[in-house]
Amino acid sequence: MGEHLISRRSLLSLPALLPAAALSLSRRAPAAVRGDEVMYVGGTMQHIPDKTEGKLALDAPTGAEFNCEKGRFTIPYKGITSLEYGQKSGRRIGVAIAISPIALLSKKRKHFLSIGFRDDKGVGQGAVFELSKNETRTVITTFEAKSGKKVEFESDDARKHYEKEAK
Repeated sequence: MGEHLISRRSLLSLPALLPAAALSLSRRAPAAVRGDEVMYVGGTMQHIPDKTEGKLALDAPTGAEFNCEKGRFTIPYKGITSLEYGQKSGRRIGVAIAISPIALLSKKRKHFLSIGFRDDKGVGQGAVFELSKNETRTVITTFEAKSGKKVEFESDDARKHYEKEAK
């Protein structure tokens, strides 16, 4: 179950395109996003290519807006049907090869937020974002507060790590 980024229950609430986006996460090797950047890993926004980095503006009262060079889209807070946080961890093999084998002793964690929502036309949509470690709590807390939905965790490990970061 550790490799699944989205639970089966969440997949039922998201459109059919999200399973492909979730599967692509396990094959993805690039470095984790940094700072206030997020990555749209995949979902139903066909005008935005998968694995596109951009900014997620959370300050509007009605919705979060993802902006990137290829375009933008809005997630209406009142339309959010599900929030799920998950992680994928892996060894730092590239760093170990390039710099030091000691890097194999540490793990990198990638943080993912899956959002199911209905757009302004009532159509079911979904998006999977990779978040930077430092932005995870802020993003999730904002989505919970503005949507009234509580985040679900894809595993106990993800829940424990999220709670540990709060301390």
